[in-house]
Amino acid sequence: MPSPDVYWLALRRAHGVGPRTCKLLIEKFGAPEKIFQLNADEIAAAGVPRNTARNIAEFRDFESLEKELCELPNIGARVVKWTDADYPPNLRQIADPPPFLFVRGSAQLTDANYIAIVGARAASDIGRRMANRLGLELAAKGFGVVSGLARGIDGEAHQGALDAHGKTIAVLGCGVDVIYPAEHRKLAEAIIESGGAIISELPIGTQPLAENFPTRNRILSGLCLGVVIVEAAEKSGSLITARMALEQDRQVFAVPGSPLSGKTRGSNRLLKEGAKLVECVEDVIEELAPQMTGPRSSASPPEVPAESTPTQLTSNRTAKVEVAPFARATEGAKTLGAVTESAMTILNNLKDSERLHVDSIIESSGLNAQTVLRLLLELELEGRVTQHPGKLFSLA
Repeated sequence: MPSPDVYWLALRRAHGVGPRTCKLLIEKFGAPEKIFQLNADEIAAAGVPRNTARNIAEFRDFESLEKELCELPNIGARVVKWTDADYPPNLRQIADPPPFLFVRGSAQLTDANYIAIVGARAASDIGRRMANRLGLELAAKGFGVVSGLARGIDGEAHQGALDAHGKTIAVLGCGVDVIYPAEHRKLAEAIIESGGAIISELPIGTQPLAENFPTRNRILSGLCLGVVIVEAAEKSGSLITARMALEQDRQVFAVPGSPLSGKTRGSNRLLKEGAKLVECVEDVIEELAPQMTGPRSSASPPEVPAESTPTQLTSNRTAKVEVAPFARATEGAKTLGAVTESAMTILNNLKDSERLHVDSIIESSGLNAQTVLRLLLELELEGRVTQHPGKLFSLA
């Protein structure tokens, strides 16, 4: 007798069965093992095409799927099913949610406050810096950063979140055991080791074929409250993600770029069509504040009770949140006289050295990493501190 999880995999692998059909059948009949006890006529009566219903009723390849499940612990992966309490609440709300996800990493996916950052693979230097900074600032504020592990903007967004000792999730267009591109293997390992996760709906061993990525993008946007496009050409996969985000009733943001650059024509067009303009992290946070689940501090992300039901998780999306924005550079004159004791500790440390690495500042200050990163950002915006390449800081 196959294990219950095998039936979940089997339902999705039956020829002709996609995410919408899975959702339809599970809502109609409950657990997938009950579906496989039905004949083709009974399945078709639920609104499934007869050929597809026959494929489900005649499916017999359970043994190979059992072996696939047994392989998951060997790669540090697990299955999170649509009916599980730890299934992502935002993702459950879309029209075609994956019936299950393969997950590598310890991240709790029930945190609804995720924000995606995506963009060009062949990104400009300034675009990469912007993605890294947005990832760092969002993570320093306690938000989860989601991206696709691709070269360019995606990789920088993940790295920025890691630099803030925050949580980041990579959504793959291949199996969770296949890291693409290969040069991001260390980045993928760092994401897992930092408490983040690598996720995919595709079977282990699936290679990164081009047709996998558009469907992957619906998961990337579906996980999040909003999607930030940093750089996108006119024909870009990031624009597919933006379109899917709009279909899922997610907020779309775009970072403006030079009209002379082909790398940003797509993102600039999004701005013409109504996307929210992003110049700093506050532009994202302030727009999404009404949708966020509960109060948020920069020190730690919100926790969703383990015993929460899917209904409770969904209803939390309407909760209000108070966000303390960073001091803007234009308001620096108003805040120069009000320096906290913690900020003064950082300034005093910087006085003793021409440039200090962020890790040295964290160690010498005695403060936690997220507090130091937040304070450095505020001091930089106030014009007191300058950031240099390599995460080095000095007095301005």
